[in-house]
Amino acid sequence: MFRHTIAPLSAFLQARFLTSAAKPRDFPPEAGPELAFAGRSNVGKSSAINALAGRKRLAFFSKTPGRTQTINFYDLGDRARLADLPGYGYASAPQTLRASWEALIGGYLTGRRCLGAVVLLMDARHPLTANDRHFLEWLRPVQAKRLVLLSKSDKLTRVERAKTLTSTRAALDEAAMTSNVMLFSSKSDEGVEDARGLLEQWLRK
Repeated sequence: MFRHTIAPLSAFLQARFLTSAAKPRDFPPEAGPELAFAGRSNVGKSSAINALAGRKRLAFFSKTPGRTQTINFYDLGDRARLADLPGYGYASAPQTLRASWEALIGGYLTGRRCLGAVVLLMDARHPLTANDRHFLEWLRPVQAKRLVLLSKSDKLTRVERAKTLTSTRAALDEAAMTSNVMLFSSKSDEGVEDARGLLEQWLRK
């Protein structure tokens, strides 16, 4: 007799908005592992979240860089959460505003015990900017897995994509910031299934 096995529904496909937090005291109570998504302003973070969730407007994005000033939390079914961190590195933002962003993000990274993994998006055309490296330094003491998604990979040729992937991995290894690194495009869907699969695997552990 053959038995049919039903694969569990992807946590990402169950994603729904939970709440926004402008200060650490506004964070929702910890419940299950969380995946934090980070990246500089307009790197394609919201588009990546939407692609992974198979939705068009789950995570909203603004055409004005640096506008989002909160951490947006999403439930991933009943067993995990996703935290969308505000974009960093918007140079023309007032110093007081940049300081408040750093306090918010720093408070999350250092104080969130349920943080299981950090997904860092970098523009495949300009990876490892000074702001990216600064954020990675924040992550050094954080006990969480790391996945770097080289976004907008569709804007590179096949040769350029391979070269960027290799050089980014080497640079991270040399800086003792070893991470999983993947090419990613929300337009061509490159890396979407692989990234979703890896993150789902991490959530199950």
